[in-house]
Amino acid sequence: MAIPIRKGKELDGMRVSCGIARDILLKCAEAVEPGITTGHVDAFAAELMREADCRSAFLGYRGFPGHICISINEEVVHGIGGPRVMQFGDIVKIDVGIVKDGWVGDNAVTVPVGQISEEFQKLLFVTEESLAVGMSYARDGVMLGDLGSSIERCVVEYGFTVVREYVGHGVGRKLHEEPQVPNYGKPGERPRLREGMILAIEPMVNSGVAKTKTLGDGWTVVTADKRPSAHFEHTVLVTKDGPEILTPRPRLTQPEVFQPF
Repeated sequence: MAIPIRKGKELDGMRVSCGIARDILLKCAEAVEPGITTGHVDAFAAELMREADCRSAFLGYRGFPGHICISINEEVVHGIGGPRVMQFGDIVKIDVGIVKDGWVGDNAVTVPVGQISEEFQKLLFVTEESLAVGMSYARDGVMLGDLGSSIERCVVEYGFTVVREYVGHGVGRKLHEEPQVPNYGKPGERPRLREGMILAIEPMVNSGVAKTKTLGDGWTVVTADKRPSAHFEHTVLVTKDGPEILTPRPRLTQPEVFQPF
């Protein structure tokens, strides 16, 4: 299928929707603290969406029951807000997608609950670093395989693994558009990126094995070995000069803390 190329007012619409998604994500991240439930954060996100006159891109999508995806520790992605209580030392993945005037904004971050272990700190750093590396390839003329392989190369250098069952995607009028954006790949592999393509780039990185499994709710994805996982995501516009990050936010982790093997 053809990969959409956006321009003009289409880009204006995406910038608005992505800005709202970013704002809601950051407010949800600030709400994370020990003792609150994932359901509390989901309800908070729903209220923020009402205030912004937008709707969740996730609620009802293939039957998904939450307004956001919220996942703790060994939960990789697609966690459903509910009674699980956040504990001091946890890491929480928050994925917010919204629709505003027919355009989708999508982004995610992993945040600590209080002070976290050095293992968790390194995992968050590496996942956010691999996202930055991957985004740097979002420019006109680059092969998509170069983008994906750069993410995996970064992750492996630090001793972690990339989830392969779930990938990034194009985004625009729909939550999932062409192309699929794997966090792995072969250098030089097509398609070739073109100015105006919009990609949701989202590394999902595990501390242990790459393999995952889905829980009985049919949605929550966990690591097969129950070790922790992290997830960061930006919506990015491909331009001739490099990436335009449509969901800009301050970086959570500090690049100088950890070094590769």
